[in-house]
Amino acid sequence: MKTPFRRLLTLATLALSVLVPGTIQARTPVVLVTDIGTDIDDTWALALALRSPELDLKLVVVDPADTAYRAKVAAKFLEASGHAAVEIAIGDNGPVNGDQERTLLSWVEHYDIGKYPGRVYADGVGALVDFIQTSKEPVTVISIGPINTLALALKRDPKLATKGRLVAVCGSFDVGYSGGPPAAETNVRVNPEGLRTVLAAPWKDVLLTPLDTCGSVGLAGERYHAIWSATSDPMLRALIESYCIFALQQTWTVCDDFATRSTTLFDCVGGVSLLFRGAG
Repeated sequence: MKTPFRRLLTLATLALSVLVPGTIQARTPVVLVTDIGTDIDDTWALALALRSPELDLKLVVVDPADTAYRAKVAAKFLEASGHAAVEIAIGDNGPVNGDQERTLLSWVEHYDIGKYPGRVYADGVGALVDFIQTSKEPVTVISIGPINTLALALKRDPKLATKGRLVAVCGSFDVGYSGGPPAAETNVRVNPEGLRTVLAAPWKDVLLTPLDTCGSVGLAGERYHAIWSATSDPMLRALIESYCIFALQQTWTVCDDFATRSTTLFDCVGGVSLLFRGAG
């Protein structure tokens, strides 16, 4: 019998391998809070959220630094994927961290976000608050990056969490990066005080996916090749195109095998955890 941890990894791998249209079921309204545009796993997570029939992605909040650039990455991917109805909120804008953090800069260099067909909110905090407040159903917030904008939204409306659920990719308990000892995980390290605010809020429920569970997920072999070779699928073509650019631009890991496997897909586990929670 599989342990919960092994079962989660199996679910994550299967979910990643079927980035193709599925059967429509009852769908959960979702807000994705992401620092897309640095590590490529955010782009994979966005693709997974869009392609999962259980999830109804309503709003993408880009956070926490150089947010104009990150908004362009999200907008270009959404439009290329045929999902330009998804709204984009430009979140808390911290200092620009340099071009080494903007791994997809060349991919969006000539993209005009002013022509994005969907709505783009300059006040990402306000857009997040308004969306959750006015939703007729409880909203699930999947946070796969530093949590600045979400913390600011809760300070603006402390009762906001009572209308939603939180899934957060953050932390390190017994396992760190690359299976090593516990480490200062990036989404915690960037804004620990903001994370305390978010975790102390009265959410309907909270589900965390630390490095212990999300640090071992990737895609290779036939399943990866099926995505790599799906050139007729606009979403997967945009995903692989951006992955190729990322592989040549990033500076923190060896990424010369991008034609045969993904990098570690930390952020994809946040969405998959929703499926796991309902799997019993």
